[in-house]
Amino acid sequence: MKKVMIVDDAATVRMYHGDILRQAGYDVVEAFNGVEALEKVLANPVDLMLVDVNMPLMDGYSFLREVRMHNDTMHIPAIMISTESEQSDREKAYLNGANDYMIKPVRPDVLLEKVRLMIGG
Repeated sequence: MKKVMIVDDAATVRMYHGDILRQAGYDVVEAFNGVEALEKVLANPVDLMLVDVNMPLMDGYSFLREVRMHNDTMHIPAIMISTESEQSDREKAYLNGANDYMIKPVRPDVLLEKVRLMIGG
């Protein structure tokens, strides 16, 4: 079973994305912010990360930069999901290691399509 980590400080977003992914047969790991997510992914790598931008302690950009510096995690694909919708936000996400960028709210079918394209299902 493929494992997806959802990194978002909003419990409702983690629950919404988690329910969509679990119903589609994915194993889901959740983290409240980049610090918690980094600890979890370094201890137990996942197949894909869904990462929010704005979070306390460590934002999504900093988290992705950290993940990309470790041999065990540098290859893990990441989809940044944010309310930030400017082209500059998308470019910053890619510069910091995101493989894709989605704007909230994300439709379930679109989320699953992106996940399946990245890691299969």
